Amino acid sequence: MSQRLNYAKASPDGFKAMRQFQEHVDNCGLEHPLLELVKMRASQLNGCAYCLDMHSKDARAAGETEQRLYLLNAWRESPFYSERERAALAWTEALTRISKTKDVPDALYDEVRKQFTDKELVDLSLAIIAINGWNRLAIPFRSEPGHYQPINQAKNKQRAV
Repeated sequence: MSQRLNYAKASPDGFKAMRQFQEHVDNCGLEHPLLELVKMRASQLNGCAYCLDMHSKDARAAGETEQRLYLLNAWRESPFYSERERAALAWTEALTRISKTKDVPDALYDEVRKQFTDKELVDLSLAIIAINGWNRLAIPFRSEPGHYQPINQAKNKQRAV
């Protein structure tokens, strides 16, 4: 499958706005490993190959284990995630599927509130909104997976050349 169009070039101002939104999420204070798991899980649910490729590489470059990445799709049955991560993953699933469920259950909200402050919960929700937005750009315009290199790895490769 080849890319239909480059959305960043087609709408540079729109892309800039998305990048600014993403910058807030990246610098909101939530743990980087948790944010990468959220990005991966939402992208799994949405079937976004480009984002799965990107965020699995970013997560590994930041030190995430292969085991946790491989078992993310079955996080409920896996002992490798903290209670905070489990709450974030459940919240990710609820917000990503909200068009189907039309609700987020009180029990889930209560569970997530045990793990996140008010600001953290809003920022977590913004992170989920952001990755769902990126998925909704990458999927219809067929962003091609496989070419992305994490920034740190790319810099290290350039230094080695």
